[in-house]
Amino acid sequence: MWRAAIITSSDTGYRGEREDLSGPAIKEMLEANGYEIVKMIILPDEKEMLSNEMATIADKNQADLIVTTGGTGFSPRDCMPEATLAIVERVVPGIPEAMRAYSMQYTKRTMLSRAAAGIRKSTLIVNLPGSPKAVRENLEYIIHELDHGLGILTGKETNCARK
Repeated sequence: MWRAAIITSSDTGYRGEREDLSGPAIKEMLEANGYEIVKMIILPDEKEMLSNEMATIADKNQADLIVTTGGTGFSPRDCMPEATLAIVERVVPGIPEAMRAYSMQYTKRTMLSRAAAGIRKSTLIVNLPGSPKAVRENLEYIIHELDHGLGILTGKETNCARK
């Protein structure tokens, strides 16, 4: 069982002015796939706060996976990719590239996603969009591959070759 933390980036959600639907959607999907949710938090669109939260979770080995939602668009306050890239040690471009390629069949607006992914210590961090529909589509597409990636990252698996 993998441990996962979920971070929602939303000014209005943080202020209690809007219900977070994406974080719970992530929680539901991860739990259905055997993940233990160790933390769920809503933070404002503040780069330093987001970076500090992700770094703390990774540095204290609180979760194997951090999934974020929100803050990946063009709004002047959207800063999740920058917050993520500021603290990762290795970038994993294939995950957001795959999500964007897959999502293009649903909407061309996917090309506007700035989502990022990377590794800090032994924690994988993946940015998802902010809408519950896009969260479900993207997470459903990548979730089974995340299991293998986490196995390699944590040393529980040693070979990427398929049998």
